[in-house]
Amino acid sequence: MATHLPGLQGSLFDQADETRLGPLDGLRRTELGSGAWIDALPGWLSGADALFERLAAEVPWRAEQRKMYDHVVAVPRLLAFYQAADPLPHPVLDEARTALSRHYAEELGEPFTTAGLCLYRDGRDSVAWHGDRIGRGAREDTMVAILSVGAPRDLLLRPVGGGGATVRRPLGHGDLIVMGGSCQRTWEHCVPKTGRAAGPRVSIQFRPHAVR
Repeated sequence: MATHLPGLQGSLFDQADETRLGPLDGLRRTELGSGAWIDALPGWLSGADALFERLAAEVPWRAEQRKMYDHVVAVPRLLAFYQAADPLPHPVLDEARTALSRHYAEELGEPFTTAGLCLYRDGRDSVAWHGDRIGRGAREDTMVAILSVGAPRDLLLRPVGGGGATVRRPLGHGDLIVMGGSCQRTWEHCVPKTGRAAGPRVSIQFRPHAVR
């Protein structure tokens, strides 16, 4: 579907002509508790704004609706999903999936296979509190790696059931975050709506087989 987006304000720190990945040895881990952790690497992808423009224009984005109580409501973001055998929309995403699979091979014990993409058009688009607990994530430790391109938006994490502090991570312009361990079962995450001026953003989520 065609997408009409507000202009993206590029990063002053990402003016690279070539879209490419950096090394993963700069990842920094934060232990969240209850066996959950996050790894973060700002600016893993250089040339991220150029990748955003291509994905926003060329990915076959779809709008979805979901039933909520007795109403059908529009999902407040656009979506695309790539199975393991599907060609990804840019070669650097194949490189990212391969690099992440190699880096976490021992700890994860399997490769990342699928890629889910979300397009947040402005600050009104969001995703509610949730864990990726469809499939094996409901009962097993696993990982979800998120690469962000476009304007920064906050990712929030909190313990399931409350009772702990909320963790906030701004993501955009090539930033990487990996949620691992029990994170999908014992914590939940969201991208909240914002009334501040927010440009468009694409989130690419890499997951192992049968984790959604």
